Amino acid sequence: MNFKAIVKLAQLYSTTASIFPVLVGLLYSWYHYQELNILNSFVLFIAVVLFHAAVNTRDEYLDYEIASNKKDLSAQEMTIGKENLSMPAVKKVYSITGIISALLGIYLVTQTSMALLYMGLICFLIGILYTAGPRPISSTPFGEAFSGIAMGFGIYFITVFVNAFNVMALDGPTLGKIFLASLPTVIVVTNIMLANNICDLEEDIEDNRFTLPYYIGKPKSLVLFKWLYILAYVSLIVSVFIGVYPKMVLLALLSIPLEKKNTDKFLAVQVKSQTFMYAVQNSAIIPIFLIVTFGLGILLNF
Repeated sequence: MNFKAIVKLAQLYSTTASIFPVLVGLLYSWYHYQELNILNSFVLFIAVVLFHAAVNTRDEYLDYEIASNKKDLSAQEMTIGKENLSMPAVKKVYSITGIISALLGIYLVTQTSMALLYMGLICFLIGILYTAGPRPISSTPFGEAFSGIAMGFGIYFITVFVNAFNVMALDGPTLGKIFLASLPTVIVVTNIMLANNICDLEEDIEDNRFTLPYYIGKPKSLVLFKWLYILAYVSLIVSVFIGVYPKMVLLALLSIPLEKKNTDKFLAVQVKSQTFMYAVQNSAIIPIFLIVTFGLGILLNF
């Protein structure tokens, strides 16, 4: 299996959903604690990307296995089918990337404290159970919430911790402020999963995957999709108002026209091959505006 095939298999382009919380978390650590550990941050960055790739690869493996067992033609449209990859080789890819990610996590525990071990185990457990077991989280109505919190908040918080573990307090107010600050990244991840499940609703029902859109219906799912983005912007305003983010972050609201344009296109048509990309684009637009304005706010002290 060549590197190009691995990139397609692991959907490395989607790892931005894990990378953005790391970048914003780094800025948060510097803004609130004036702490930045380059080595810890680099190791975490690699661990996050590898684990995201492992989860994606395992998800592709299981989807292909299900489609193949049903003799479904869609199997040949998946990366494994198109690239004619062997199942043992695919299994080896997600096993190796997962193990390396875990080892990097253990290294970070030795550099910080045991508290990180518990945080990491929770995120790892969610990642594994997301696609594993008799009833994976991804096939339940809780997939959006678990993925959004694990990636949008969990990675954000861990990033702050590996940089500022020696000066930050692990208490309710600290957790509350970081959770509020992470809401935009939580929401963009949640909406990627929600958009995916809206597009795959009929197919998921056939495969006995009863996701959130199955329980609340497509119309309400679309309303939720729209209002979650609104909540993301409201959280930014509140974060600035209470001093969690600098005032410059209010300029991130300039991304609203871009977000709304993409959202309206998805609300009009929910065909994965045509409009799912708009949810993916929003998952980059909002964090990029946040990162740029947050960085400027730190530099200009405003």
